Amino acid sequence: MGNLGPLADAKGRVAVQIRDLDQTVIGNPAHDLIRLALSLASAARGSDLPGVTTARMLERMVEGYEAALNGDHEDGRDKSHRPRAIQKLLERSVRRHWRQLAKERLETVEPKLPLGKKFWPLAGAEAAGLRELFAKPEIRAMVTGLKERADDASVEMVDAAYWLKGCSSLGRLRFAAMLRIGDGGDEAFCLIDVKEATAAAAPRSPSSMPRDNAVRVVTGAAALSPNLGQRMKAARLLDRAVVLRELMPQDLKIEVDRLTADQATALAAYLAGVVGRAHGRQLDQAGRASWLKELRRSRSADLDAPSWLWSSVVELISRHEAAYLDHCRRFALANG
Repeated sequence: MGNLGPLADAKGRVAVQIRDLDQTVIGNPAHDLIRLALSLASAARGSDLPGVTTARMLERMVEGYEAALNGDHEDGRDKSHRPRAIQKLLERSVRRHWRQLAKERLETVEPKLPLGKKFWPLAGAEAAGLRELFAKPEIRAMVTGLKERADDASVEMVDAAYWLKGCSSLGRLRFAAMLRIGDGGDEAFCLIDVKEATAAAAPRSPSSMPRDNAVRVVTGAAALSPNLGQRMKAARLLDRAVVLRELMPQDLKIEVDRLTADQATALAAYLAGVVGRAHGRQLDQAGRASWLKELRRSRSADLDAPSWLWSSVVELISRHEAAYLDHCRRFALANG
């Protein structure tokens, strides 16, 4: 469920939207449902809930998705069906400020990146490349365009480091950059995440898509998750495609340690609605009707013929951990 959560737009307004767009492609919307179902099933297992609860969660998930796909595609308008856990998370999100973000990400409120396990020193070419990147007018405009900052405010990189973000970042460009915006009594600081955009592994349709992976990610974010998309920029760094985004205090992941059966099914319906609204913004009426017809096959009443959604989740749960551990093994052996 970490790929969904409260996200602030450029003016600080918050809505629950899709957070992770690295694999965004023009393709079968079923893949997003399978990914969400896998996250929900994993959360149910982590909460020691029985398999029957997982089955009911997937049923409620499809119901919530269908309702959102057919209804209003604007995010955050209907508060009546928000689970209490989501409402509390949103209330906490809108109250957050820079100090909370700095303490969580940096473990300090000082405008610097503490070198250690998470932040590593830069090579000379990396530091020079980042300074050149943040000097570009289009990148500067991205930074000053948020939070009603002055368009003519100065932007200066005051610190930067390689950012180790789990095994997925190993061998790829991933940097954190601290920027100073303005000067004197009007100065403020922000943290920019610079992430290499690699080829998507997700299956895609033959439709025309941007060849540049960073442009692909930003285009997908703008379409599926507007709050995030308006805060992102595609660029080139060290001859690789990268995506830049400012980290906002309001951005939080949906992380639930323990769920009851009722909480799990309510959360499944709500989160599926977030995905349904995102898909609904991209499909015309004919496309929605065609997709809904296919989707209803996932709710077959034949107990001896599991739906494609259920079958996919069962198979992926067994493969997920094995694939992750093998990725770690390969990197460890390749690097001694």
